[in-house]
Amino acid sequence: MVCPRCITSVEQLLKENKLQANFVRLGEVELAKVPGEKSLEQFAVDLKTTGFELLDDSRKQIIEKIKNIIVTQVHHSDEENHHNYSDILSKTLHKDYSYLSGLFSGVEGITIEKFTINQKIEKVKELIIYDELNLSEIAYKLGYSSVAHLSNQFKKVTGLTPSHFKQVGQNKRKSLDNI
Repeated sequence: MVCPRCITSVEQLLKENKLQANFVRLGEVELAKVPGEKSLEQFAVDLKTTGFELLDDSRKQIIEKIKNIIVTQVHHSDEENHHNYSDILSKTLHKDYSYLSGLFSGVEGITIEKFTINQKIEKVKELIIYDELNLSEIAYKLGYSSVAHLSNQFKKVTGLTPSHFKQVGQNKRKSLDNI
């Protein structure tokens, strides 16, 4: 789950399957009681039909937590994004960053850094399209050292400069769960 609508969808599926949760957060559900095997299988099938997956492998759960922490920091945080993601991930997940990095790269096929960059570039696209901030303000908000750094990274990822992207617009954005 990578957005509030995802949480709502999962909450609806829980309700339909008569499962009670203590909480539902991005990428995480804690059930109030352990369901029967058939109930859990049906819930897994329902999740899959709506584009989600039940993660019972602890490695997959850690990777999902890594993704959710980064998505939350990049897309849902109101403060300027001047974070050291390796520190945040290590502290939040209580694991050594080198372990998290190796696990993530091994399973996802990209580094945590590349995943973070992709998330930040999608946020830049969103902010460019909203047209409320100039590029300098966007660079500062997302923790880039300069507009040049943001522009170089943007072009490397998208193949376009930020100004050219602004001209071609909306059809070049991706949904968060497809990044």
